[in-house]
Amino acid sequence: MRKASRLFEIIQILRLARKPVTAADIAGQLEVTVRSVYRDIAALQAMRVPIEGERGIGYILRPGFDLPPLMFSIEEMEAIVLSLALLERTGDSELKQAAKRVSAKIAGAVPPPLRQTLDANALHAWGFAAPSASAIDLALVRRAIRDEEKLDLAYRDELGRATERIIRPIALIYYAETANIVAWCELRQAIRNFRSDRIEDCQPTGLWFKGEGDGLRQIWVNGWQTNASAAAG
Repeated sequence: MRKASRLFEIIQILRLARKPVTAADIAGQLEVTVRSVYRDIAALQAMRVPIEGERGIGYILRPGFDLPPLMFSIEEMEAIVLSLALLERTGDSELKQAAKRVSAKIAGAVPPPLRQTLDANALHAWGFAAPSASAIDLALVRRAIRDEEKLDLAYRDELGRATERIIRPIALIYYAETANIVAWCELRQAIRNFRSDRIEDCQPTGLWFKGEGDGLRQIWVNGWQTNASAAAG
């Protein structure tokens, strides 16, 4: 979990708590170390978030502090409900769990008339759900895209031939049957698509392509725009 997300989550945990929450409890909920929680609490206090308490006793958020409220129209709420339902079809277990947390947070924050939209269960996303990728963690891929970290793939092409690839991932496309990683392939020296169901192993390399992501995405976009223009001609 990225630091910005952790800081937000800590505020949410303390805001909803009815008694002091220990660093160990927070660490357990966020799946991080207690030391990380201590550092995050100190960072929040430095930003003048009114957190009180100390190690071994617990922390509270002083009354009166809250995050800015989110205000949604009925149509915006319906868009959120349907979007969260569509995440069930991606096969990305981390995103599905995140969708459930989003639903719970929205339900606890919106006024009763809008909450009825969530409770009505009137909007559904039917259709085939992609199976979870067994050999690859899509959350790892999404983090690599954000952090611009190269990945090491053990991959089989459409003919079943095994290859080793070092890639620079720039996008992730969710289809009904699989997810495709769009990446610069260092073996082919070109943009390639890698189907998640053909990946036999995927590991971070600790090597980076900082600052190159936007340029590589533009090469990708230019390529499919050129292909679309040729097809139309």
